[in-house]
Amino acid sequence: MNKDKQMYTGKRFDITIEKGKGTYVYDVDGREYLDFTAGYAVNALGHCNEIMINALEEQSRKIFHISDIVWNPIQTKLANFLVEKSGMDSIFIGNSGSEAIEGAIKLAKKYGNTVSENKDKYEIVSMVNAFHGRAVGSTSITGKEKYRKSFKPLLPGSKNSPINDIDALQEAMSEKVCALVIEPIQGEGGIVSSTPEFLKAARDLCDKYDALLIFDEIQCGMGRIGELFAYDFFGVKPDIVCIAKGLGGGFPIGAFLSNKKANLFQPGDHGTTFGGNPLACAVSYAVMQEVSKENFLEGVKEKGEYFKGKFAQKTEGIDFEYEIRGEGLLLGIDIGKSPSELVNQCIKNGLLIIGAGDTVLRVIPPLTVSKEELDKGIDIIVKSIKEIIK
Repeated sequence: MNKDKQMYTGKRFDITIEKGKGTYVYDVDGREYLDFTAGYAVNALGHCNEIMINALEEQSRKIFHISDIVWNPIQTKLANFLVEKSGMDSIFIGNSGSEAIEGAIKLAKKYGNTVSENKDKYEIVSMVNAFHGRAVGSTSITGKEKYRKSFKPLLPGSKNSPINDIDALQEAMSEKVCALVIEPIQGEGGIVSSTPEFLKAARDLCDKYDALLIFDEIQCGMGRIGELFAYDFFGVKPDIVCIAKGLGGGFPIGAFLSNKKANLFQPGDHGTTFGGNPLACAVSYAVMQEVSKENFLEGVKEKGEYFKGKFAQKTEGIDFEYEIRGEGLLLGIDIGKSPSELVNQCIKNGLLIIGAGDTVLRVIPPLTVSKEELDKGIDIIVKSIKEIIK
């Protein structure tokens, strides 16, 4: 297969995946891989789930696309469901996580211009090692220089502060700050959880300086840690929350929700051509009906704890140091060095998996993964560890 015509924007494994079912994917030669990537935490219900297929087929017989100059029933249904579940005031449905972040940045900028008489309330504080997307605005607030250095100058007033460092955050905040952006659990940054104390301090500082608190839940939300919205796990509510990835279960969709305080957009302020597409909304609504069930979310939490316990048991006696962290099925195994060799060995042994940060093996299977499949994945990881430390 000729792959040379696509822009080289990232290294890919030398595998061509043709199809998938449940927690497994299959390459063009028919080789089976257990999938612990879920398309970067996207495939919440696994591959080719019948719930999604049925929703897509039913909607495809009604209408594929209609612009936002008219209302569409499935878009309204999804919007109302997410607003009700979140306790927020309003929602904007787009196409991706980056688009959700871009919209939230625009909303924050408008908020700063609205509440500041001097019009100098434009700074955005985000976290060191944060990852918020690939567009110019989201790149500006991403907290890793390797993603930013080739695209400067970026948005003025963007600055980073270390996660869980309350003193540093106090230094970074001022009357010029219009928004503080935090991933409750950093994904690309290495599966690093915010502490409840840090998030509470962030909430208090935003209230003190009249800035908006924005949570990027694109990876950690939509059931990934056992709560539909990650902020429910931490007990601190933002003014804006950005969601995507698992929201569509594999169909491209993203959104941001705001409370009444931040809901300042007027006609003409923002828009999208494909956002709220009926096909995407139909699939998303079907996925969210399943994921939001209490027993489903409890199952995610239970499977996360199961993985931690079983992994500790299986690695006992092996000369291998690690730290496992994260919640639900957003887990990271910090091995203290680059995980690339371990990743490659796992893939050779039939487990599709990726890294996070500089030293972490990321475990993000579909939320529907079974305990038997978790056992199989753990066995492959342990086997791969033993092979690389010989």
